[in-house]
Amino acid sequence: MKIVKMKRQSEDWLRARAGIPTASEFSNLVTPLWKIRTGDMVATYLHKKLAERWIGGHLPSTYGGGALEQGTLREPKAIRWYEHRTHRDLLPIPDDQTWFATSDDGRMGCTPDGMLDDGSGLEIKCPDLHTHCGYLLDGELPEQYRAQVQGSMLVTCAKSWGFLSFCPKFPPLLLTVPRDEKAMEALAAALQAFNDRLDEGFERLVELNDGLPASAPAEEKEVLYGIV
Repeated sequence: MKIVKMKRQSEDWLRARAGIPTASEFSNLVTPLWKIRTGDMVATYLHKKLAERWIGGHLPSTYGGGALEQGTLREPKAIRWYEHRTHRDLLPIPDDQTWFATSDDGRMGCTPDGMLDDGSGLEIKCPDLHTHCGYLLDGELPEQYRAQVQGSMLVTCAKSWGFLSFCPKFPPLLLTVPRDEKAMEALAAALQAFNDRLDEGFERLVELNDGLPASAPAEEKEVLYGIV
């Protein structure tokens, strides 16, 4: 696992995750019950990642919006609550920065909201109030985040991951999610198949283009694509 600090939602962060599957999007590849997806959802995600790889960056208008801004504003308070409640300090990082982790081969990544010195991490959500109420009543990891949380453990090789849903004036929901080996197997298989298709798609674009894209210097292309 490789992990670095980056400015939050910066161009560097967007470029780092462009062209590779990332944990927040692993639900495009597996269901909450760890069945490998097929069909339009996978195809659309494949085309998105292929386009990112070809241009060497993120696609226009991919990120942003009210929910993201709300999370960014509330996250520092959520982190302070977490550290006070658990008596554990997250690894220090400037307020305007975030972590970005990749697997050793660089073919998948994740953006933990916090990291601990034992190698585990934290996923923070700051949802709408009615959504948070639903999470509290259910008392378990929402199924739409199962792939993200387990995927973060796959990328980082962690044995557990924290999940915190936080809204002002409401009790928070804090869970410790253990590593699920069934999830690891499904995610690993889905990601292997996806990355194989991604490589095949890129090679096809190179063939159609009569050469590599002009979006990156030749020395970078060798590192990014393994093609010279």
